[in-house]
Amino acid sequence: MSLVGDLHADYGATFDERGGRDVVVDYGRPATTARAVRNGAGTIEMGYGVVVVEGDDRVGFVDDAVTNRVPAADGEGTYALLCDPQGGIETDMYVYNAGERLLLFTPPGRADPLVDDWSGKVFIDDVELRDASAEFGVFGVHGPQATEKVASVLDGAGAPEPALSFVRGRMDEVGVTVVASDALVGEEGYEVVCAADQAADVFDTLLTRGLNAVPFGYATWDALTAEAGTPLFETELEGRLPNVLGLRNAVDFEKGCFVGQEVVSKVENRGQPSKRLVGLRPDERPDAGAAVFDGDASVGEVTRAADSVTLEGPVALALVDFDAEGTDLQVRVDGREVAAERVDLPFVEGSARSERLPTYPE
Repeated sequence: MSLVGDLHADYGATFDERGGRDVVVDYGRPATTARAVRNGAGTIEMGYGVVVVEGDDRVGFVDDAVTNRVPAADGEGTYALLCDPQGGIETDMYVYNAGERLLLFTPPGRADPLVDDWSGKVFIDDVELRDASAEFGVFGVHGPQATEKVASVLDGAGAPEPALSFVRGRMDEVGVTVVASDALVGEEGYEVVCAADQAADVFDTLLTRGLNAVPFGYATWDALTAEAGTPLFETELEGRLPNVLGLRNAVDFEKGCFVGQEVVSKVENRGQPSKRLVGLRPDERPDAGAAVFDGDASVGEVTRAADSVTLEGPVALALVDFDAEGTDLQVRVDGREVAAERVDLPFVEGSARSERLPTYPE
């Protein structure tokens, strides 16, 4: 459930479910809201699952499982993946070192399965895990004025940097942690974390105090992240090799063992995966799963598409054959082949670049 559903309703929100959690879809004007976020600042309640990991062996236990190094110092974070033995992505997550505990932020619905899985692998390790999703509120603040917005309401600390570092402070006498985001919407961004019972106060502060910020929901989030060229767990990542998605910020190939490392490293050492993630500008919006053609040859499929307010037309992310070189492609829409120009990502250059932008070895 949303922690501040009544406040969302006051702003005219409509809701949907993601991973068992109610999230805001929009507030009635998603296109107008997207422009407002691109030009100023907006606030969204994030539907993360949260896993707390405690115990003396917490850092080593998590580090052995995930694809990136777990930070050893309080106030630092990283983006990482949990893969299966075949290298396919089971979930992505943010791992934050909060002193005596690690906080893992997962996609909606992934926290409880993660706790169940890892609890059976603890053995002699001094590690305790729990699903703490109901204990925290998390709000994203994004846009070219996001830094000014956070600075206008945060007491006791300055805006954190670099990405995924965090500071502790207060907003209108409520204790918060502010994390520098990895710019998934292609703009400056932060995430504000608070206790669940103070979420309503924090959300109200972010919307009504200091610099103005508009509320936005996942319809706008999905469109803005597509414009930014950001692959997401639900549409691009789940079940796929990180190499195929070019997620080089999520994998440390020097850290040693992690689940699925043998497969992921083998693909990396080969130099090129079988597919790559690209951007398309189709004449009409296709559905996810739509076939992509280069002439008569099928070369891939669309992972998701969105109507870009900024570009005034549809955009799409697609996985295509790595060696497919054509730029004048076609996508299937309602049984027809529709022209789709292959373009470089991101589709839209904002005040920052998403750190998940695909990067491939030469």
